[in-house]
Amino acid sequence: MDPGDRPIGRGRRHSFPVDILGRSLPYAMFKTRGPGAPDAQTNLQPALAVEDLRRLLAAAFPEMFSSQGGFSILEVWHGGSRVRKAFAPHSLRPGGTISGPAMMALADATMYIAVLGSIGWKPLAVTTSFHINFLKKPAARALDAECRLLKLGKRLAVGEIWVHSQGEVDPVAHASATYSIPDR
Repeated sequence: MDPGDRPIGRGRRHSFPVDILGRSLPYAMFKTRGPGAPDAQTNLQPALAVEDLRRLLAAAFPEMFSSQGGFSILEVWHGGSRVRKAFAPHSLRPGGTISGPAMMALADATMYIAVLGSIGWKPLAVTTSFHINFLKKPAARALDAECRLLKLGKRLAVGEIWVHSQGEVDPVAHASATYSIPDR
């Protein structure tokens, strides 16, 4: 049986998209937009445009999203986002690698932006769970992160975040996070 085929109801089969390893993608992935999305035909638009998010986040979190903060929103779509953290020498730890807290801040901010981009301006959405695996030493340069929401419900959003050194293919970290969403 093909990994993308799952029995539905009375023995019927329905083909689901699979990733490069042949694993079935979660249903929520059907609703995402952006590079590599399994269903690029979907017309769901983000609840907030990139420029609106930049303006609102710069006002709410000037230490991160101002021109000196180092975080910049590259792209937002319904169900995901891409964010860059500019390289800053003060984020290096002994050994010349970017510190774990800097990578965690980028991953968490990317998830926050994906959630806000999908539900609209709800600044009281908060992290309820966060887990990160550091996969390899990041180069001393800017970091890019991409978040894809796996579930976007009324109360919770679950997503995964991949962090890469700018210009590199192999990820330096992988995170998963859950956000609590306030009443809409």
